[in-house]
Amino acid sequence: MECKLAVSMMHDYLDDDLPQQQQRDLKEHLLSCTDCRAKFKELEQTDMLLFSLMHQPPAASDDLIGRIMGALPSSKKERRFIAWVKRHPALTAASVFLLVMLMSSLTVWNQDNGQLVVKGNDLDQVVIQGDTVIVPSGKKVSGNLTVENGKTQVYGEVNGDVTVIDGSLYQASTAHISGQVKSIDQALSWIWYKVTNMFTDVAYR
Repeated sequence: MECKLAVSMMHDYLDDDLPQQQQRDLKEHLLSCTDCRAKFKELEQTDMLLFSLMHQPPAASDDLIGRIMGALPSSKKERRFIAWVKRHPALTAASVFLLVMLMSSLTVWNQDNGQLVVKGNDLDQVVIQGDTVIVPSGKKVSGNLTVENGKTQVYGEVNGDVTVIDGSLYQASTAHISGQVKSIDQALSWIWYKVTNMFTDVAYR
């Protein structure tokens, strides 16, 4: 038995969580390894000290007890959490992926905030004046039109969706939008929009 494995089994042995066969293997290793035997005695003494502190009125100061508690081995709850992570690698990976996506999306949100971005197919049919995107009367945009961090004014036609992110939209009486009109003003809505668009792009590739 390797010393690293023996040390990891010592905690379970002291907690009475070690199967009989592994208890015998650990005892045999302790007889032959002086380093592990010394380590086991330290853990055993710490365990006994913890037991006495929990079952008797503490004579030591709160500071001393705090230092002793801080030097104790990892609690069973921490080991249970690590064991749960090992038993559910797919769920753990998915959670980490979603967390990374959320953090990166928030970073991009902060970087993009304030900068005008216009996306679409027929952008030659669009007029941009400062932070205002205009679809003039008599002009037709074939496909979706997305405007981030700006004002959108539609006087002509858009044969698709119009999405305005952190901006405003004005539709004249002459305007015609065949698709949906979406207005996104909050960071979480923007992140959801980005994530759904990413998966849509992957699906159609």
